[in-house]
Amino acid sequence: MNYKIKSRIWIEADGDILLGEGRVALLKAIESTGSLSKAAKSLKMSYKKAWSLVDKMNKRSEFPITSATIGGKGGGGVQLTAYGKTLICTFETINENCWNFLDGQMKESKFQ
Repeated sequence: MNYKIKSRIWIEADGDILLGEGRVALLKAIESTGSLSKAAKSLKMSYKKAWSLVDKMNKRSEFPITSATIGGKGGGGVQLTAYGKTLICTFETINENCWNFLDGQMKESKFQ
């Protein structure tokens, strides 16, 4: 038998979710596409849901995570702020450390 511990983590701000795996995936898609609409489409998410998640993250964060440019001749877009990029890196480090810890716990357990 091959056992594995499964877990999901997220970061809360005053009891509300700020960041989790799904939100990080959305932010990464925004970074790669430069567009909330394209990011949502790439994740098979409605634009309304994506906008709502980004709005909640920005409101719950100490500093803005994204910044938007208004449409016009060249069209608008959304970019991650430096703070938003730092949050992604921090979350991914915490997540990886959590998985490494859990894998170590499994190796030390009686499930082997």
